[in-house]
Amino acid sequence: FQVFVFDVGKESWKSYDWSKITTVAAFGKYDPELMCFAHSKGSRVVLKGDVPLKEIVDPAKRAAWISQQVDLAKKQYMDGINIDIEQEVNETSPEYYALTDLVKETTDAFHREIPGSQVTFDVAWSPACIDKRCYNYTGIADACDFLFVMSYDEQSQIWTDCIAKANAPYLQTLVGYEEYINMGIDPKKLVMGVPWYGYDYVCQNLSKDHVCSLSKVPFRGAPCSDAAGRQVPYRAIMKQVNSSLSGVLWDEVQKSPFYEYKDSLGHFHQVWYDDPHSISLKAAYVKNRGLRGIGMWNGNSLDYSREAVAEQQTEAMWQALTP
Repeated sequence: FQVFVFDVGKESWKSYDWSKITTVAAFGKYDPELMCFAHSKGSRVVLKGDVPLKEIVDPAKRAAWISQQVDLAKKQYMDGINIDIEQEVNETSPEYYALTDLVKETTDAFHREIPGSQVTFDVAWSPACIDKRCYNYTGIADACDFLFVMSYDEQSQIWTDCIAKANAPYLQTLVGYEEYINMGIDPKKLVMGVPWYGYDYVCQNLSKDHVCSLSKVPFRGAPCSDAAGRQVPYRAIMKQVNSSLSGVLWDEVQKSPFYEYKDSLGHFHQVWYDDPHSISLKAAYVKNRGLRGIGMWNGNSLDYSREAVAEQQTEAMWQALTP
């Protein structure tokens, strides 16, 4: 069972729950101390792989990029690579085929050069061309060890009413997995990503029944998006929620907590996030559906100070991954 942790640098990894972690994707700058510590705990550390797609349409350039990544991984004693390419791809474009080839060739090279290494690929919460990311999902899943499904930022394209909603609503999240599985992708090739952060939205208008209307910020063809809000890490949310106007509220349909507050300029805000309760509901699905595992963006979002309340909150979030 995979517990896949994205780490974006700094020292917080020293306080992670290493009894759970199987893989750390190192998205910060290279930290040999993190690498050695992770290895001492039996965890993998993998590179971040990102490349502009137009550069890998040419097979020679693709091969050069791959050998560069393999060399870097060897030099840094890494155990694989997490390919994080979130660019628009059209189903009929050369990039569509090049991306699948890139994943297959990267996987072959890593498996050959670094025995036991792991190659993974990050995909949107659903295969339905989210954010115009129309990839060959079955081909990519076949080509690598597993897909990390980014079950967050699910309001990156809002096609219905332009209102604040959950970052990773329960039913919508599960629909995404069923779509992947219905394409013929083995559940064992899917790791569920959960958000350790939320969105703070300024409400143009906040109704009595908690409908927060948003300013229209389009994204990749959709009229509205979560770009109308800003991302907030869980540690900041925990510092604010108890003194907020509303305290913790719970949306039973989306199975998500949220709260409301008023800023110093008198504007109302609505903040949607995930907590141990909402995450453990999704983690139960991971277990019941036989997915490969769970992971989060990102491990650095919690409060790792030694304060008693913070310690409890942080422990509960780690615990929620494997209830």
